[in-house]
Amino acid sequence: MFVPRIFVGPAGPLPYRLHVPPGPAPPDGLPLLLFLHGAGERGQDNMAQLRHGVQRLAEGLALRRLPCAIVAPQCPAGQRWVEVPWEAKVHRQPPVPSMPLATALLLVDALTTELGLDVRRCYLVGLSMGGYGVWDAVMRRPDRFAAAVPICGGGDVSRAAAIARLPQWIFHGALDEVVPVSRSREMVAALRAAGGAPRYSEYPDEGHACWERACGEPDLLPWLLSQRCGAGPACI
Repeated sequence: MFVPRIFVGPAGPLPYRLHVPPGPAPPDGLPLLLFLHGAGERGQDNMAQLRHGVQRLAEGLALRRLPCAIVAPQCPAGQRWVEVPWEAKVHRQPPVPSMPLATALLLVDALTTELGLDVRRCYLVGLSMGGYGVWDAVMRRPDRFAAAVPICGGGDVSRAAAIARLPQWIFHGALDEVVPVSRSREMVAALRAAGGAPRYSEYPDEGHACWERACGEPDLLPWLLSQRCGAGPACI
């Protein structure tokens, strides 16, 4: 069950939904999955962000008995997780994060303290606009996340070296007419050139809306939750 809550950061309120699985938490605390939705789910109803992908992830975790908290913030209408044009073939990371993304990162820190979460096991999944947000977030805080799953998104290839060692599973539909598939292909190439080993799944028969298929991949959640931060005893 996703409980509606509101987080108030320095830039204002951010509605979000929180799922905490029933039962006792592991000795080191629950891991946390931050889910970033796409452009069509923006608003203030604190409901639309559950429309695509995240429910399937929650069901998959329950089915596999993988305990994990999930937080799904909602980006306000007219704003973006990353303030860049989605149709662009390349972009450079803005010097500062967008207000919604900056607030979402503060929310992760606050929940980690409030719920006693495992700081070594914080994961990031995002689709479309949220896929851009995944790469922007991990480039800004590469030691905060243990693994990332950007789905049909794009990132700044010039900064790939900063996250080359981060475990990543990247998804895109080859027939995508909204976000060019080249955005994922070029990030994969840049990560590999920088010494990384990202997993990449490109669906030859899928367009933009490949997220349900990606979130339902049988190996995705076991792979994701097996990752832990490697920089020191804990993420920072």
